[in-house]
Amino acid sequence: MSWRVAVEAQVGGLSLAVELAGDERPTAIVGPNGAGKTTLLRIIAGAVRPARGHITIGGRPVLDSARGLDLPPEARCVGYVPQGYGLFPHLRVIDNVAFGLSFGSRKLTRAARRRSAAALLEALECGHLAERSPRELSGGEAQRVALARALVVEPQLLLMDEPLAALDAPARRALRRFLAAHLRRRERPSIVVTHDPRDVLALDAIVCVLEAGRVVQQGAAAELQRAPASEFVA
Repeated sequence: MSWRVAVEAQVGGLSLAVELAGDERPTAIVGPNGAGKTTLLRIIAGAVRPARGHITIGGRPVLDSARGLDLPPEARCVGYVPQGYGLFPHLRVIDNVAFGLSFGSRKLTRAARRRSAAALLEALECGHLAERSPRELSGGEAQRVALARALVVEPQLLLMDEPLAALDAPARRALRRFLAAHLRRRERPSIVVTHDPRDVLALDAIVCVLEAGRVVQQGAAAELQRAPASEFVA
């Protein structure tokens, strides 16, 4: 399973021009604040439309501005975990997770959606949270629920924006181990925005350094340490 992104966008004061590609090994996007990391994920997810570009996921184009192709988010086979979890406060945990199954061509009944959501919550070791409100969750619990909501649609590409940033140190270590093990089992591509080198090492990720909307370096963490391309990398 592979993915490829080549996009240009003007968002606020940021000029973004990025070409990236990857496979089943996780890709970690790092860079200073304002570099365009979140914007890039939102473009891939379909939440932001670039001025021009081409995105292919699993060999299938989901964006091709030259042909006028721009699939909506629910048709891209992408799971997206935004910063701040993005859970709906008025829905129980199980209905938050089942929400993504309301779209697309599967036409599942509400009971079937809830069964799928319950099974995934159990797999992610948080089945006991199913009937809780998001307001009752700890940071680590909310992050696992957000991950479950992204995974329930069986995405070909998983996007995570700073999934560990809001957690305290013990919760961060526990969820880092959990994510690393889960991504290894999943064997599907993932892109993770992070500011913490420990996340990169735990996930065994290929590193992409983004500065001012441009990719300045890409490779294994050890390669970047040996020959940093910028002051930020060093």
